[in-house]
Amino acid sequence: MVRNVAGLMTELEPEDFYLLSGVEQGMRFSEWVNRGKLPDLANLTAENVDYRLDRCMSRDLIQRKTIQYEGYQLTFEGYDALALRTFAQRDTIQGVGAPLGVGKESDVLEVQSYRPLALKFHREGYTNFREVKREREYTADHHHVSWLYTARKAAEREHEVLTELYPDVSVPRPVDHNRHAIVMEKFAGVELGRSKLDSSQAVGVLDLVLRELSTAYEAGYVHADMSEYNVAVSEQGVTVFDWPQAVSIDHDNARDLLERDVRNVVSFFRRKYPRPTPDVDVGSVVDRIVAGEFESVRQNA
Repeated sequence: MVRNVAGLMTELEPEDFYLLSGVEQGMRFSEWVNRGKLPDLANLTAENVDYRLDRCMSRDLIQRKTIQYEGYQLTFEGYDALALRTFAQRDTIQGVGAPLGVGKESDVLEVQSYRPLALKFHREGYTNFREVKREREYTADHHHVSWLYTARKAAEREHEVLTELYPDVSVPRPVDHNRHAIVMEKFAGVELGRSKLDSSQAVGVLDLVLRELSTAYEAGYVHADMSEYNVAVSEQGVTVFDWPQAVSIDHDNARDLLERDVRNVVSFFRRKYPRPTPDVDVGSVVDRIVAGEFESVRQNA
């Protein structure tokens, strides 16, 4: 997990953020930003750049390489600090609390605000950038693509989809977005993969999940990464989260991705709740979703 930098924010001075922003701007064109370009990029004197580099390096907000030339790039902690500062300036958040969830491609933290909120930092590319660059549609046409760009585009995509789907689909309500981070309403429930449903609940919850996928399809989107790890179950129903890989229903592979989503969900219920879950013809379920006629898995059993 990337270190939570919320505790550092009061230590940082405006000129530290000028430097971080300068490095961010330089990374649009090069993986490592040449030391000589930083005064212009950060709008600081060369002497002040030296001082700010030491401060930010000591806090692990940037990193340096010296092979071929002296270059700098943001760490995820540095990128987090820039996003947090923007959210604070907008009065979106007053503070950051405990972790709510940590995954391969995101960290989710509790937010201190006037209502229960969550802050999601996208981490796409942090551990396996080449694989993400190859698989993600939003990086396909760019020659210079860094983890910073990949994470930002993932957050932009997810925020866009959440804005389009909420409230018709049971997704987290988006509140704000900056760089690689999204602030959203904190939702209740337990991850489906960790929930314990009784036999009278299992098929009903399966139907609820598939209805959300059907409603999302009617709204123009396929989740494209569905599993038991991005559905929360509560007394109020289900919430489907993690939408950065969503595709439009006009996408060439939309039906195949929808079929994979449905198969993943149905397979999970067949494994964990084999007795109450009926045998389901996945293709028939997909046909009904596409036609806007899905009602229950029992009609396709």
